[in-house]
Order: sequence, then structure tokens, then C-alpha cells
Amino acid sequence: MSKKFHLEIVTQMLTLCTSAFGLVAALAWNAAIQTFIKDFVEPYIPRGSSVALSQLVYALIVTVLVVTITIYLSQVKERLEK
Repeated sequence: MSKKFHLEIVTQMLTLCTSAFGLVAALAWNAAIQTFIKDFVEPYIPRGSSVALSQLVYALIVTVLVVTITIYLSQVKERLEK
């Protein structure tokens, strides 16, 4: 087998491993944020409110995190490219 073929296999394995670890990290953050919402936000939501309000707060927190991290990583990438 050629060196190019081995390189392609290792590249694909690296991509798959990185994606898998990214998924594991995302699931861990998902659980952590849900616990945070349950412990620190839900006590301030009036009793009888729909679950949708908690889910909205959760979605907002996740969105803010994703946007902030994406902007930060984009800036790091730009600095490294210069």
C-alpha cells in the first residue's frame, strides 16, 4: 500500500476521533447546562409556568456560548494566519 493511502487512512481516523470527542464534550456540556438551569434558574420561574420557559432559557444560554466561542476561535485563527 502506498504512503498516500496510509496518510489518508490516518487523516480520516483523526477526523473521526476528533468528531467523536467533540460529541462527548457537547453531551457533557449539555448535561452541565441542564443541571445549571434546573438548580439555579428554575427556582426563579413561577410555579405552573410551562416547561417551555426553562427550555427557552437553556436555548439562550447555549446560543450565547456557541456564538462567543465561535467568535473567539475565529479571532485566534485570524491571528495565527497573520
